[in-house]
Amino acid sequence: MVEEEEYDKMLTEAYERLPEVNDVRMRFEIPKVTGHLQGNRTIISNLHQIASTLHRPVEHLFKYLLKELATPGDLKKNGAIIGTKVAASRINEKIESYTEEFVLCADCGKPDTKLLKEGNYLFKKCLACGAKQFVKTKR
Repeated sequence: MVEEEEYDKMLTEAYERLPEVNDVRMRFEIPKVTGHLQGNRTIISNLHQIASTLHRPVEHLFKYLLKELATPGDLKKNGAIIGTKVAASRINEKIESYTEEFVLCADCGKPDTKLLKEGNYLFKKCLACGAKQFVKTKR
């Protein structure tokens, strides 16, 4: 009985000494889309910054957005032009979907991944835990 009480006391002390665990997603925040409407088009001014934060080519992200939004568009060096009026909230949702599919590790949830192409297949390789996941490419 005494040994059990000592063990519980030691266990409680050990838990109190553990450092606080921060949520992985807290350190990784995707910038929200900034831009404006110009006639029937949507101008995104910070797409390059968003792609840089995700560590992905801006062309890859933009192609995904255009396909998901089912709209034409054009990528410029200072931003992107989407051929229709699209709400920023909808674009942000698509960027979050892109992040889930192409950036975040499915095993550990960290954003420290890179895309690898092997033959006709695309894989997401996690640099944090070493996991390798197949990425479904929509055709």
